[in-house]
Amino acid sequence: MAFKSLGVIGSGAIAAPMLEAVARNMPKPMERLSLLTLPAVADGARALVERCGPRIANHAEVFTDADAFLSQRYDLVVECAGHAAVKAYGTKVLGSGTDLLVVSIGSLTDDTLRNALRDAAEASGARMILCSGAIGGIDLLSAARLSGIESITYTSRKAPRAWKGTPAEKLIDLDHVTAETVFYEGTARAAARDYPQNANSAATIAIASVGLDNVNVRLIADPAAPGNVHEFKLTSACADMEIRIVGKPSPDNPKTSMSTAYTVAREIINRMSPIAI
Repeated sequence: MAFKSLGVIGSGAIAAPMLEAVARNMPKPMERLSLLTLPAVADGARALVERCGPRIANHAEVFTDADAFLSQRYDLVVECAGHAAVKAYGTKVLGSGTDLLVVSIGSLTDDTLRNALRDAAEASGARMILCSGAIGGIDLLSAARLSGIESITYTSRKAPRAWKGTPAEKLIDLDHVTAETVFYEGTARAAARDYPQNANSAATIAIASVGLDNVNVRLIADPAAPGNVHEFKLTSACADMEIRIVGKPSPDNPKTSMSTAYTVAREIINRMSPIAI
């Protein structure tokens, strides 16, 4: 089926580089691109659409009214605006029969929300696609789950400033961290819930493997961190994995790895291409 229309919820640190990457790699323009954004940042969203829109779609526009945005028909809607956006719009998008690509996977730590999203998708025939985000190796990780996973751990290591505005501020003095400091150790569910901008990757790994309550997570503030460092170690019946990814922080939001925007772009481009990888 031809890919004709894309809806994007959000216009910030993930959406902007994602759209720029899509614009550079479009095989041909689709029919429609729509962005839903907050009124306070609508001017920036319009500038983004003016810059990238003509290369992506024949018609591109910005909405600040959610009902007007949702009244349009899309082949895919991408959420890249945080946990609140998944809660506000996820079931409406899926209930309309439209596939939804979720970036803020940590929102799925809410069992009630996750079940509602699943039910909406099942009822309409739509699919909820979980973005791999800043983490690589999810294909083999989820395959290993089928063979049986014996153990898995995940560590997130970021510069102290990346943990500003999170509960870490009450646990350690982020302004005076001089060596790597572990300030959280617990389940992926609690990590993704309490650090919604920082620990979506913990939820991604857990959902792809043994579940939100069964992956041990460590969060570290490290002034020597070369970027947003993600490490996980897996032992399973089919393969053992040890992965270390150094993500480059977004210049607009150090909590977010730049690679997240490009994994979203990859999914969109794959949907438009005759060969997908």
